[in-house]
Amino acid sequence: MTGQTHLTYLYCVANKEPRLEEIKALSSDAHCICRNGLYAVAGKVEPEEFSEDGLKRNMNNLDWVKYMASTHEKTVERIAMQSDIIPFRFGTLFNTDDSLKAMLEQYEEEFKTILGRLADKQEWGLKIYCNPVQPKAGLFDHQVQILTMEEEIKRVPTGKAYFLKKRKETMIREAFDEKVDKWGQESFEALKELSAEAHLNRLLPKEVTEREDEMVFNAAFLVNKVRTDDFLNMARTLKARYESYGLLIDCTGPWPPYNFCGLSQTEKTG
Repeated sequence: MTGQTHLTYLYCVANKEPRLEEIKALSSDAHCICRNGLYAVAGKVEPEEFSEDGLKRNMNNLDWVKYMASTHEKTVERIAMQSDIIPFRFGTLFNTDDSLKAMLEQYEEEFKTILGRLADKQEWGLKIYCNPVQPKAGLFDHQVQILTMEEEIKRVPTGKAYFLKKRKETMIREAFDEKVDKWGQESFEALKELSAEAHLNRLLPKEVTEREDEMVFNAAFLVNKVRTDDFLNMARTLKARYESYGLLIDCTGPWPPYNFCGLSQTEKTG
């Protein structure tokens, strides 16, 4: 890379020419690379920041990562408002515009097939949070074993009562986990029925969510735009159904379809 002035940074591939003036405030050097009806929206970045060594160094700088990732996401979201797109992950780089154009040529048919599948659809996310340490009162009223143990705790000496309380807490946690799994599956199936595709995602730790409550469900749904109202109405129904049990349902979107483009094999430096 000696003497190279910049690298080409890929945001997304669109099915029609985007209005770049709408993202100039985010990426002043944004430009479009066209090949056979595919439009790659790209920017220029400094090798010092985005070379292999530069990325390793900068990824340890939380402020840098937050700023760059936010810029990437906002740019992709604005293009997605204009047309159907294939969004690429943060940090998708090519040595030159020509190498990006070569990638468009190599994957032309695949990209067009994916864009056809994503046409007129948006991604929505659904996450469920709860505080399993403090389940709502009455949640386990039907659990005879738990109720029997509560009565026993009132009758036995303090020492034995302590161990019974610990055992009861374990039983409540196990019963609660079982219920949460059931509710999460019910939510997934209900929303899947209103979606073109659905995808279960890994649960995120509190360090990532920056929340005190625990994430117990995380899924993404690819929803046809004409079914958005039905999907959101169902999400509201689920929220009302489970919030009395201490669950918080968070439905977000619309997002670019990151979970449904299946492009991990092409997201590499060219």
